[in-house]
Amino acid sequence: MQTHPLSAAPDIGPLLRAWRERRRRSQLDLSLEAGISQRHLSYVEGGRARPSREMVLRIAEELAVPLRDRNALLLAAGYAPAYREEAAEAAPWRGVVEAILAAHAPFPALAVDRHWVMLAANAAVAPLLAGVANRALLTPPVNVLRLSLHPRGLLPMIGNAPEWRAHILERLRRQVAATADPVLAALLSELSALPAPAEAPAAAPALPPGGIAVPLLLDTPAGRLSLLSTTTVFGTPVEVTLSELAIEAFYPADDATAAALRALAAAT
Repeated sequence: MQTHPLSAAPDIGPLLRAWRERRRRSQLDLSLEAGISQRHLSYVEGGRARPSREMVLRIAEELAVPLRDRNALLLAAGYAPAYREEAAEAAPWRGVVEAILAAHAPFPALAVDRHWVMLAANAAVAPLLAGVANRALLTPPVNVLRLSLHPRGLLPMIGNAPEWRAHILERLRRQVAATADPVLAALLSELSALPAPAEAPAAAPALPPGGIAVPLLLDTPAGRLSLLSTTTVFGTPVEVTLSELAIEAFYPADDATAAALRALAAAT
């Protein structure tokens, strides 16, 4: 296997330490779980020892480091990446993802990458975007969080916009804290700076107080839809792009929404 120069080895220490601290793990705890000595881990983090390829992968697994960043750790230690990366447009799993989305119809579902860029969507999504004022927001690459919170995007159509905005921003904050991804951090800053919706009188809740999720109340030509969303990821991917893909599936929160979505599907 081809390796990179040993001169790259010192870079691995700060990277491993940053991931360990991000996961709030002590050197002692991590070394015990990874099957190495605390002294050796300290030497690696301090740049005084070079870890083996197997050690890098063991530590990365213990810290739940994303596959893309595991490759970066390997490169920093002087080893070749372990995980391949396919272009999403031509990846062999693309057909499987599109079949999952199609099977969710007549309810909307879409697939997004790690930066919330929409990679695919089923036919139920397009009718819900008809009222977007700024059509440039729908020009690929479409960032679904920007589309959701932009004042000329979906935001004016969201009946519980303040609640939904707070939910989206908090979710994005957690992602930034977990990944330290600079693109997500920039997106969080951008979306936080967008004008916040005015507080409106509370509409009839889609769920009773103490419900299990934040609904999306979306006003459409078919009436107000009350939607609940779930996020699905692939459990044991060995390819970088698939490991970062998430399927966002929306479900009707009431019978009226289910009927409206079925009617929209029948009309298209």
